[in-house]
Amino acid sequence: MSEAKIPAPHGAAARRGPFRVGDRVQLTDEKHRINTITLQNGGEFHTHKGVLPHEAIIGLPEGSVIENIDGFRYQALRPLAKDFVLSMPRGATVVYPKDAAQIVQFGDIFPGARVVEAGVGSGALSISLLRAVGDGGFLHSFERREEFADIARGNVSTVFGGDHPSWQISIGDFQDKVVELEEPGSVDRVVLDMLSPWECLDAVATVLAPGGVWTNYVSSVTQMSRVVEAIRASGQFTEPECFETLVRGWHVDGLAVRPDHRMVAHTAFLITCRRLADSADGIPKAKRIKDHSYSAEDLSAWTKDHDEEEWTAEALGERGISDKKLRRAARDAHQAVRVRDAQDSETDSED
Repeated sequence: MSEAKIPAPHGAAARRGPFRVGDRVQLTDEKHRINTITLQNGGEFHTHKGVLPHEAIIGLPEGSVIENIDGFRYQALRPLAKDFVLSMPRGATVVYPKDAAQIVQFGDIFPGARVVEAGVGSGALSISLLRAVGDGGFLHSFERREEFADIARGNVSTVFGGDHPSWQISIGDFQDKVVELEEPGSVDRVVLDMLSPWECLDAVATVLAPGGVWTNYVSSVTQMSRVVEAIRASGQFTEPECFETLVRGWHVDGLAVRPDHRMVAHTAFLITCRRLADSADGIPKAKRIKDHSYSAEDLSAWTKDHDEEEWTAEALGERGISDKKLRRAARDAHQAVRVRDAQDSETDSED
């Protein structure tokens, strides 16, 4: 008796096999310059080095080396998720791949997990979380701005070749909506990427199951300090762990081996902790008593007396995003989806 065929995870088919119409292809030329195109019937890729017809790529295996009409060579591969994230249409600053990888690992995002995240931004972290939880898991994303949610929908659909069955996105403030839409203690993991995550402490404590992991992604030292102290004061979580990830590439050419001149340094801090059982009292971190004196300004920045209106993106050094840029990013995010759907419809009509 033959074994039942296990269906491939959602989006896996788009990552395998020969190049097809609608595929995104990363072309690397002889000087290692990279361009990404979407294959179309009758399409052409033009540069000052000549023309490369899309028909020359369609049907070839991934990893092929192709010549354009003037003999200029290109290496053709499907973009990796990290490549797409760094080049995709965006409204908000994306979570860098190095940080998304750490969130998946240190946040212990496992296949089948029930995860909630906020805010979604352009969907970069959502893509990594969906790949981690798989078809058997569930990701509930919360975003305050519909414009960002629209961009994220387009980017996620592009990566997975359509709507992901494990994803739901809701509009509104996380601390209000999550307790309405998720049962108490029903969530395995929480990931927050927002300006003031300490405002969500009670909501996280409500929906996160005992032993569940809470991960915060914040950009500044003041944010990190305040959320850590809030977690400690609540007594509902384990002692928070804080870290950042720096990535330095290396130049390797024969005996010329040295660090690259440029590196991906600070992008954000990650803070992780775990939910204690309701009946448990947290074990405080052991401290050496020191004689410290702080100014009124310092105390204000780290305590509840601080003016919440001062915790804005601009005050933390983040640049504002215009409505025009958001509309353009949303249009670009959905363009690849429309091209794919049009090509699918054309293929179906030919069949």
